[in-house]
Amino acid sequence: MLANYMPILVFIVIAGVIGAALIGGSLLVAHQKPYPEKLSAYECGFEPFDDARRRFDVRFYLVAILFIIFDLEVAFLFPWAVSLSRIGLFGFFSMLGFLGVLTVGFIYEWRKGALDWE
Repeated sequence: MLANYMPILVFIVIAGVIGAALIGGSLLVAHQKPYPEKLSAYECGFEPFDDARRRFDVRFYLVAILFIIFDLEVAFLFPWAVSLSRIGLFGFFSMLGFLGVLTVGFIYEWRKGALDWE
């Protein structure tokens, strides 16, 4: 049973050795003498306006999550459109059901005010 997993173990060991060699090589070869401009707060030339540890508004996270959800669901439309001629009416109506659920979810989010910024 262990022999079946031996190629995976060898692959993990080789990947670990290569990763460690690359990190070690960059530490040995890289220029490690930072200069004052490099150590400044921002490389763009001005100091920060506010504290970097302040809390973010939860709306940023909500918009990001909604974008990921709807973006991934819309990404399913491309393979469906390419294979529409082969999947027939069942595939067409399945995608219409999928789009219906997507539309209901979008309307729900809209009515709950998740998309309102104010």
